[in-house]
Amino acid sequence: MGLVNIAVIGAGSISEAHLTAYQNNKNAKIYAICDLNLERANAAALKYDAEKVFTDYNELLRDPNIDAISICTWNNTHAEITIAAVKAGKHVLTEKPLCKTVEEAIMVQRAVRQSGKIVQVGFVRRFDPNTQLIRKFVDQGEFGDIYYAKASNLRRLGNPGGWFADTERSGGGPLIDIGVHVIDLCWYMMGKPKVKTISGNTYRKLGNRSNIKNLSFYQAADYDASKNTVEDLANALIRFENGASLYVDVSFTLHAQQNEDSVRMYGEKGSFEFGRELVMVTEKQDTIINMHPQLDNKGFNFGAAFQNEIDHYVNCVIHQVESLCPVEDGLEIMRMLCGIYESAAKGVEIQL
Repeated sequence: MGLVNIAVIGAGSISEAHLTAYQNNKNAKIYAICDLNLERANAAALKYDAEKVFTDYNELLRDPNIDAISICTWNNTHAEITIAAVKAGKHVLTEKPLCKTVEEAIMVQRAVRQSGKIVQVGFVRRFDPNTQLIRKFVDQGEFGDIYYAKASNLRRLGNPGGWFADTERSGGGPLIDIGVHVIDLCWYMMGKPKVKTISGNTYRKLGNRSNIKNLSFYQAADYDASKNTVEDLANALIRFENGASLYVDVSFTLHAQQNEDSVRMYGEKGSFEFGRELVMVTEKQDTIINMHPQLDNKGFNFGAAFQNEIDHYVNCVIHQVESLCPVEDGLEIMRMLCGIYESAAKGVEIQL
């Protein structure tokens, strides 16, 4: 089909990763930028040589030259833009999470299936080179049945504020923002088992800790230290119908010695750990062996993961094949996220 004409809706910080990756893809052309802030949209268009600029995504979707879009907007707009886009005949890559609620996710799924368009959910950690390497070992049965996973993404001081801290726009705090990544990574590596029960907790004890001095952290463009309606910390135990389980804990702010970003997965024949480095553990000749693959990047490679994600999306559009991250996966992750919030609110374990 020649070059894929791409439009990016939302010109905030995460759009930079999308735009850079599209710019590096020989089969994609950045055609249009849309943002409520015209000045910001114009700046992105100038930087990435986009032909058109919009402030209304509905107007953008009426442009017949656009083949596919990336949605890089607030979480509370993902569902409405995705539905409008597929109805307008556009393919969609939407940033995670798919939306804010399970009900929205079901509506998105229905619209996508009726349209026949490709929708890819931005589960970028599936595309990290180390993830793709370990997935080969998993697929070959090197670790056996993976029955337990433990994932942590703990920030000691890392509430971005702005829309991230506004539950009306974000849908929640660290759980829906960064927890979604590690939950999806574990679920994907475990073979996407069906959820049985969820027991979750959320805490609002520390606020956004804007009083802390001498330590810098990422702040959203609309950062306002006086506004924060999301949780500081969330944890959960997810049980699956096949007997496997996942424990996860995530925070924007916590009295921790240091930040932590780790995923540990345990199988009958061995285990593997993602963190500051990649480690595989196995047993040979009655001896436990720690194996360290020789890699250029030991931890999560942000740039490579986004490039792989965008390349995959463009390839799916060109060849009209379903993405590695289809809308159904987005729906299942929303069931887990919303299940954790529901369990925490009710103070009981819930069954899906």
